[in-house]
Amino acid sequence: MTDNALETTAPLTLLGLGAMGTALAQAWLAAGHDLTVWNRTRSRTEPLVAAGAKPAATAAEAVAANRLVVLCLLDDTSIDETLAGVDLAGKDLVNLTTSTPAQARARAEWAAARGARFLDGGIMAVPPMIGVPESGAYVFYSGAGELFAAHARTLAVPAGTKFVGEDPGFAALHDVALLSAMTGMFAGVAHAFALIREEDIAPKEFAPLLAEWLGAMTFSVHKAADQLQSGEYAKEVVSNLAMQVAGNATLLRTADEQGVSPELLTPYMELMERRLAAGHGDEDTTGVVDLLRR
Repeated sequence: MTDNALETTAPLTLLGLGAMGTALAQAWLAAGHDLTVWNRTRSRTEPLVAAGAKPAATAAEAVAANRLVVLCLLDDTSIDETLAGVDLAGKDLVNLTTSTPAQARARAEWAAARGARFLDGGIMAVPPMIGVPESGAYVFYSGAGELFAAHARTLAVPAGTKFVGEDPGFAALHDVALLSAMTGMFAGVAHAFALIREEDIAPKEFAPLLAEWLGAMTFSVHKAADQLQSGEYAKEVVSNLAMQVAGNATLLRTADEQGVSPELLTPYMELMERRLAAGHGDEDTTGVVDLLRR
């Protein structure tokens, strides 16, 4: 069977029917794909079987049904438990189970030792976004490039796709890097709302101002990337590190006046102070990236 034929007929197996796995299954079924499903709790397969999926009694039976096998399980350990003793020779294994870069690289070696091609994925979406083109959902993929090319059309059904390289760990790394940035943003948002919480300022009226401001500040991402790539941290600086460290005193004093803990801000501020103390006051804040490296 040619790769083009695989793209056209697109039969596949999905192991794992939690909230995300179920959303993926529904999208493939809605698009007319021949889908075999398996889940440890068998009752979760029933709504999908009613919608046209083929149930498998065991993981081994599900894997045997199709060349393309997608994993959407609880964690990396669940993969070992689910596929213990299962013949993977000749299979195309796509792992959408959340993992770290190191786990993805180890899993690629594990798959190759069992005669399977491997692709790792990082889903940048929540279940309600899956199968909704206008939601902006997408999945990072990394690993065997020929495997991604062979199944690109099928993989693009539930969400957009972004292939980020042959290194199997790159999808997980991109995923976690973006989620880490999101976590930092959430910390800033929480601090901002805490500052106004006890004042006569309605959170719903403040929210548009906050969202607009955060959006306007995204230019700094591109500037930092340019500085990191060029190594010129003092390039196109608007407010240098010395000015920003001095300004931190106002942020901390305001938090104190408002009765708000500064604990979400101080770790970053301490890095800024360390960089300043090392003589980099004319730079942007980009240099803190180097301080984070261990």
